Order: sequence, then structure tokens, then C-alpha cells
Amino acid sequence: TSWNLITALCAAPHGVLAMSQEIENFVETSTNLASVKMIAPGMIRIGSSQRSCVTAARRAAAAKMEACFVLAGAIVKHEGEYPGWAPAAESPIRDACVASYKKLFGVEPKVKAIHAGLECGLFTEKFPGLDMVSFGPTLRGVHSPDERLEIATVDKFWKLLVELLKRID
Repeated sequence: TSWNLITALCAAPHGVLAMSQEIENFVETSTNLASVKMIAPGMIRIGSSQRSCVTAARRAAAAKMEACFVLAGAIVKHEGEYPGWAPAAESPIRDACVASYKKLFGVEPKVKAIHAGLECGLFTEKFPGLDMVSFGPTLRGVHSPDERLEIATVDKFWKLLVELLKRID
């Protein structure tokens, strides 16, 4: 019924669920009630996504979302799970990247952990313990119609990549 849909939508978690205990101001787990679409008369599809650098926390967030809609009488299907990637306390490749950046640009880079679905999580699933960094040119408005690449940052990224590859060769 409409009432079941409305109450499930109101009860569904949305936003930050947990902050990291190790990294200051770093969102560890979140859920996003992304879309509500009528796909046929009397049939509504609700899309959500859960992110976490901790797989168990991401799955728990998905279970919370599922519970809200199952209790309302919905059929729930999970698709497209995106694995998390937790920042490593020690990382030789990150250290090499920082050293390369300092050598090229004369300043200390800002090393950050971000709350996003990165391909590094996919690699970690296949190669546990693989030491990785994620970096690239500056992107704005990612995954939106306003997505933009700052062209001026591409050359800097390329120079850093080449220097890093020389350093780890």
C-alpha cells in the first residue's frame, strides 16, 4: 500500500552511519536512498547504495535497508556490491608516491582517505594485501551531469605517475 511505501521510505537509513575510529573526519560507512521510480502501474523500484571501507559494515547497512522494505511487504534484491578499500597504516607505495610528489613539486602532498567506491576495492578482493594508492587529475561533480575534469591537472598527474613508476621500477 501507499502507507507501507511511505513509512518504509521514512524509516530507511540515509546518510552517514559510522565515522572511522582511526582516521579523523573520515566517513567509514554510509547509505544512500538514491531513487524511487514507478516502473509499472502499482510497481515501484527503489535504488540505494551502501559504502564502507569495512565489508561487514557495508553489508550490515544493506541489511538495515532491506529490513525496512521487507517489513513493508516489498521484495528486495541486492545487485552490484562494490567492495570497500581501507587505508593501510603502512604503505610502501604511498610512501614512494609522496616522495615522488615532493621531488617533482617541492611541497608535501595532501594524503587523504575518501569515502567513495574506488576500483582499488575490486583489486583487493582478487589480490588481498596488495599495496595500492589511488590518485589522478582533479575531477568535480563526479557521476553527475556536471562532471568535469580540470585539464590543468592532467599534466601534473602524468608527471607524478611517470616519476612513481621510475621509483618503484
